[in-house]
Amino acid sequence: MENFLSLLAGLGFWSWLAVALILMALETVVPGVHFLWFGLAAFVVGLIVAIAGATGFAEAFSFPLQLVVFALLAFATVFGVKKLAGASPQDHHPDINAPGSQFIGRVVLVEDAIKGGRGKVRAGDTIWIAEGEDAAVGTRVLVTGVKGTALVVGRNTPD
Repeated sequence: MENFLSLLAGLGFWSWLAVALILMALETVVPGVHFLWFGLAAFVVGLIVAIAGATGFAEAFSFPLQLVVFALLAFATVFGVKKLAGASPQDHHPDINAPGSQFIGRVVLVEDAIKGGRGKVRAGDTIWIAEGEDAAVGTRVLVTGVKGTALVVGRNTPD
């Protein structure tokens, strides 16, 4: 392991650019946006190492310091981009596994008469199976719940 680290340190900025390319390549294979930010941090550290070497400050920017800068940049890019993008843990969709729940409280139109407690309604641009009181085609009914893949409907009572 020590030999590997000394090899990376000896390659200078090329090692950081190689790490950046590997991380960016992983980004294209692994779903989600995970390795992009680490690859960006490695690329920036590679640029800093190249600039430090060109200006004669290579000795001041040792490999352990490069690792610390990489860790700080990776942390900053991951959480900084999240902050800039406004992402938060509450951004998920709790009804993703119950797609019909978005129609609860809406008035929909009966497409196939509801007879014996089952029929079809149009909600948005989709025809849904409906369960509820019998209703004729063209009747407007209120979605009161979801039961499996069926919308539970009731009378559309004016407020």
